[in-house]
Amino acid sequence: MELVLMDGSGKPILTMRRSTNLRLVGTWLIYGGEVGEFCTSEKPVFYVKKSINILNANSNVLAYVYRRSSDKRYAYVIEGSYSHRSCKVLDETKRVVAEIRPKDALKRGISFGLEVFVLIVQAGFDPGYAMGLVLLLDQMFS
Repeated sequence: MELVLMDGSGKPILTMRRSTNLRLVGTWLIYGGEVGEFCTSEKPVFYVKKSINILNANSNVLAYVYRRSSDKRYAYVIEGSYSHRSCKVLDETKRVVAEIRPKDALKRGISFGLEVFVLIVQAGFDPGYAMGLVLLLDQMFS
């Protein structure tokens, strides 16, 4: 499985590929640009591992984001509920760097449903990576 996130002009920003390595079950690799013939990055820039809540003390955690597959400490953690479109991406210091919220209806109590939500990205966090994480959450939890 592979997803490519493109900008408005069709230029690839990120390629997200599900790991086929049995050691990395439930892991997605995020590459800068497009992977393949015109690969701009041979090594992934991030690894996203879906949280397995069987023995996990914090069942609020959806996924962990690592800079290298060998890292023991995550760079970001994604917490919340993707099914309710209410998630936060926190950095190592627990500062919220991006957030998904349901879109509030402003007129006459209209409900937009779960497919319409707001992505809020804090200054200093790459909006492309934030959108890439949303795409991966959708693949993991839909």
